[in-house]
Amino acid sequence: MNVRNGTRGLLGAVAVASVLALSLTGCRGTAQSPSGTAAASPGITDTSITLGITTPLSGATAGPGTCTVAGAKAYFGAKNAAGGIKFGDGKTRKVEIKTYDDAYDPQKSLSNFQQMVSDGVFAEGIGLGTPTNRAFRQSAISQKVPQVLVMTGDPLFSDQKQSPWQLGLVPAYQNEGEAFGKLVASSGTAHKVALLSQNDDYGKGYVAGFKDAIKGASNITVVGEQTYEATDTSVDAQITQLAASGADVFFNAMSVTPLVIASLQKAQQIGWKPSWFLPSNTSSPTAILAPGGAGAYPGIYSVSFSKAPQSPEFAKDTDVVQFLSDLKQYGNYPDMPAFPHCMWSYIAGATLDQAFQHMTEPTRDSFMTALRGIKSYAAPLMLQGTSVDTTVDGQPAISKVLVQKYNGKGYATATNFG
Repeated sequence: MNVRNGTRGLLGAVAVASVLALSLTGCRGTAQSPSGTAAASPGITDTSITLGITTPLSGATAGPGTCTVAGAKAYFGAKNAAGGIKFGDGKTRKVEIKTYDDAYDPQKSLSNFQQMVSDGVFAEGIGLGTPTNRAFRQSAISQKVPQVLVMTGDPLFSDQKQSPWQLGLVPAYQNEGEAFGKLVASSGTAHKVALLSQNDDYGKGYVAGFKDAIKGASNITVVGEQTYEATDTSVDAQITQLAASGADVFFNAMSVTPLVIASLQKAQQIGWKPSWFLPSNTSSPTAILAPGGAGAYPGIYSVSFSKAPQSPEFAKDTDVVQFLSDLKQYGNYPDMPAFPHCMWSYIAGATLDQAFQHMTEPTRDSFMTALRGIKSYAAPLMLQGTSVDTTVDGQPAISKVLVQKYNGKGYATATNFG
């Protein structure tokens, strides 16, 4: 009898505890502290928040990867020096950044993410690479760790249903390819186009966007197509075959810096000098075009959403002057940026700043809600006519680009092709 009564008492206590536990759970499953406020997620305290970045700091893509870290550290270093960022919950915090080298190796990036979780980062983001970011995307979802403002044009990362804890930063590959295709098609003159693309989602996205844009354009003919693997050490054979097509426009959807330089040099060696299109991430004036001898071609085109510090028109621009100062002082990058990723990660930092200011609770849930609520934000370094908008499902934070033409030093917006 006493045992039965004791059991009832125990079950009753368990039931009460269960009800209490449920009452302390938010609508998205956020735990609550005894005071009734949301319990902080890992990686955030009343005075700091920790971000993790896995990106290539060694290997063929170390140049762009180093820039991703430098730009982020430049932005947040300046903010920290000024006292920190006031978050939406009223607390002022400094941003700490932990960096991890993945050498553009998917297995390494997955290992880095697992290490980040052990290290207690609040969120991961900003690092570049489609295969490397894809490698731990599912793990980030299952562990509910934000993987945000990643530098890949893969639209998967901006699909909220498939990627609830992700968000891309840069325009989708299709958007870049489409922008160039429209410019060429609108020229009104006949052009023969040769295509060389990376044999993965990166290259396929660029080509798909370009072909969609020229569909129905009677003045554009694709006369040759080749692919290459990201692990290839040479594309000389592909360049030689495409040169034989007689194309006067070369659409080169390539992400590997040394191969882009080698392509520019090889085409000159065999006397093929078409107008070129290069993706935004492999079109650096100093790191790629200068050593590649780009001045030999009638036109080098790319797309952009950020100001290029190398361009004379931005030499005295307020944003650019501040950026270069921050990059040198806090990003440990004293030279003129060799890659646009330095500017992109600075823009990413400013975008995260906006989200932090609207976080009402120190949780990952609150952060994702705030991050997805940014609209028409003209971040520092953004070109006029572009802005950050994270409110459109299926689109990255930045979706609009402007086609630009190389002018020997930097780029200027191209209003026509030729």
